Amino acid sequence: QVQLVESGGGLVQAGGSLRLSCAASRTIRGINAMAWYRQTPGAQRELVAAITSGGSTNYADSVKGRFTISRDNTKITVSLQMNSLKPEDTAVYYCNAETYYRHYWGQGTQVTVSS
Repeated sequence: QVQLVESGGGLVQAGGSLRLSCAASRTIRGINAMAWYRQTPGAQRELVAAITSGGSTNYADSVKGRFTISRDNTKITVSLQMNSLKPEDTAVYYCNAETYYRHYWGQGTQVTVSS
C-alpha cells in the first residue's frame, strides 16, 4: 500500500526551479514532522528540509535561501519549492512523514540539474 506519493521531479537547467509535492494517505495517523531527504549513488540519505505540524522549519545549509518547504495539514501534503537549482542538487528526493511510532517514506522522485 503506497502511503506517500511524490510528484514533481524532472530535468532542469542550472538556475531553474522545480516544485516537489507529496501527498500522505489518510491511513497514516498522527503525523508530526514531514520532510524531504535526498540521496545520490553511494552516499547516505541526507535531510534537505523539514517542517513540524506547527510550521517550524529546518533546512540543510546547502539549500538555505533557495528551497522552501511548506505543508497543508488539512490535505496532508508537503511541498518543496526549489529555486536557483545547482548541478549538485541532482539526487533522488524522498518524502518522509514522522509519527510517534515510525517513519514513512515515499518511493522517491529524480531531480536532475544540468550545467
